[in-house]
Formats: sequence, C-alpha cells, structure tokens
Amino acid sequence: MDATAQRTPLYSWYALGLLMVIYVLNFLDRTVIYILFPLIKKEMAFSDTELALLGTTSFVIFYTLLGIPFGRLADRGSRAKIIAVGVVIWSICSGLSAFAVDFWTLFACRVGVGIGEAALGPAAISLLADFFPPSRRATVTSIYSMGIAIGAGLAALLGGTLSQFGWRPAFMIVGFPGVIFGVLAFVLREPERAAPAAEVTYTGADWRRLLKSRAFVLLSVGYALFGLATNSISIWGAIFMTRVHGVDIPTYGRWAGILTLAAGIPATLFFGAVADRFKRLGYGRALFGALLCLISVPMWLIVLFSSDQYFIVPAAFVLLATGLGWVGAAAADVTEIAGAELRGLAVAMFFFAVNAAAYLIGSNLIGVMSDRLGSADDPSMMSRALLLCPAACMAGAAILLAARKYHR
Repeated sequence: MDATAQRTPLYSWYALGLLMVIYVLNFLDRTVIYILFPLIKKEMAFSDTELALLGTTSFVIFYTLLGIPFGRLADRGSRAKIIAVGVVIWSICSGLSAFAVDFWTLFACRVGVGIGEAALGPAAISLLADFFPPSRRATVTSIYSMGIAIGAGLAALLGGTLSQFGWRPAFMIVGFPGVIFGVLAFVLREPERAAPAAEVTYTGADWRRLLKSRAFVLLSVGYALFGLATNSISIWGAIFMTRVHGVDIPTYGRWAGILTLAAGIPATLFFGAVADRFKRLGYGRALFGALLCLISVPMWLIVLFSSDQYFIVPAAFVLLATGLGWVGAAAADVTEIAGAELRGLAVAMFFFAVNAAAYLIGSNLIGVMSDRLGSADDPSMMSRALLLCPAACMAGAAILLAARKYHR
C-alpha cells in the first residue's frame, strides 16, 4: 500500500485525543471512590463486603448488561451520539454521589455511573477502528487506553488530596465538569464504516457467531481472569495500605497516583506496539498477554507479603505496568476476530466478561473473604484474601496460551 493510502487525516488524531480524554474521565469517575473507601467506611460504618457491593457491584450491574445492547447500537447507529449521552449521564450521577445519605442512595448513584459508562467502550473502539488503518490498530487502541492509567492516577491524586476536605467534595469536583466533554462528543464527526467481507451474512443471532469462535472465548476468559487481578489493585489498594501498613490516605493517594501515571502511561502507550510486533513476528498478541500475566505473579506476592517499602514500591510499579498494558493487545485481537460489522458487539461481549470477573466475582469474593478472615481485627488476613489475584494471573496465562493456537 502506498504512502498516500497510509496517511491518517489530522481529524482522526483529534478524535483519538478527545476519546482518550473522555476515557480519562471514565476511569476518574469510576475509581475515585476506591481512594475514598476508608473515609466512606468510617462515616457510614460499612463492612468490606458492603464496600465491594458499593464500589463495584452497583457500578457493574448495568455496565455489563447494557454493554452488549450498546455494542449492537454502535454497529448500527451514531457512535458519537451514544458516547455523548453516556458521558452526560455518568458525569451527573458521579457528582450526585456527594449528596448520598445512606448505602442505597450512594448505590443508586453508582448504578447511574455504570449505565452511562457502558456506552463508551464499544462505540469508542469501533470509531477508532474506522478512523485508523488496521496496521495501527493495537497502537491506536493503546493510546486511547492511556485514559485508564491517567484516569486512575488522577483519581488517586485528586482523591487523596481532596480527602482532607471529606469525600463528598471529591465527587462534585470530578463529576459535574464532565458534561462539557459530552457536548464535544456530540458534535464529533463519524468516519465511514469499513465494509465487512462480502461473503459473510449476519443474522439476529450475531453473538452466537462470536461464541463459536474458540479464539474469542479463550481470549475473553483469559483476560477476564487477568482483569480480576489488575482491577483489584485500584479497588482494594487504599484499604490494604491504610489497614495493613498504616499509610494515611493523602500519602497513599500521592504515591498511588505517581506510580499509576509513571507505569501506566508508557505501558498503555508502548505495549500495544510491542504486541503488534509479536503479531508480525508470528508469535501472536495472546503470547504477549500471557507473559504479562506470568510477570505479575511474583510481583503480587511481594506486594502482599513484604514489609519493606523498597521491595513493595518497585513491585507495585511493575504490577501497574502489566495490569494497564494489556488492553490494546486484547482489543486489537477482539476486533480482528469479529470483523467490521460485529466489532461493537464483540468489544461489548469481551468487556462484559472482563468486568463481570473483576467487579461482580473478584471484588465481592475478596470482600467476603476479608470479612470472614477477620481482617478488620487482624490486618494480615487481608493479604490472604488477596491471594486470589496471583492465582487468577496464573490461570489467565494458561488460557491465553491456549487461545494463541486458534488466533494467528
């Protein structure tokens, strides 16, 4: 293909930048509650199980259920308008969390955040796949995925700083301004959709085509297990460090934010290019994902059982890099397997699996185990509850290696 065909319009880069900023807001509103867990727990007297239900289950109920219909809508409707409506909904609901008076009102606000954020992933990745050529797909998706690292890092920094004034102001400051970016998304131009292969005919049971793909199913399960572990870093990090190591929230927020930004931005930016290199060399992106899983295992053990900060901080840095660097490779493989017409649906189904594992299964299981083991009275027991994370990484690596056989 000649250089002219490979040239990417400037507007495509603007769209990528806007969608990445929106993804930053997505993760900022999603994860700021975790850094505020100790303050919310103290004021509301919640158990660890209730924190898990509040911080993850409330959010993910509709986030996962609506992801698939939003994915189907993204395959047929205006993706920019879908994103815009979602941004406005989650920003307002995040800001309204500041006015919660009990478990259920805060739970309802978090449900609203999940409903709004469900609209972003399938539509954004589908847009980017049409804005850029296939040869740049993992790299572009990784740039977009920097929003995870930046959003999570800002959530820790802002949440830790604002915690000195209480948890309620934090929700108002990070939530309501997002409406502005909803307006910008509303006027974003749509690119021409790539045409699917002429010989393929799709029906109303499109999802069954994806479930019959061994590569798609194994990739979804493998990365779901890895996602269970990686999401637990942000979900339980503040509780673990304040309870087990006695670190105050502003200090934890500062270090967590710095480490997340320092490790996550280069990982999400460059790991996609590395995964593309694995693909070109014939190894497959799934092998790269499996290697990230395996590297994470010893890092988890150091974080959970070491008492020396000179070991914990570097191990946490590596964990954050591996935990944030797999998204581009995974999304690129999923969109390739799905083809142009089912791209939105496939991304929605993939993230359904990842978020169900991380937010419905993993977080609640860890919360229940923490309460059952009595970690509130014996903080060391929380390390045992979090052993689920390195175990999930081991299982995820094995399944991704199996997926590699079916997708080359």
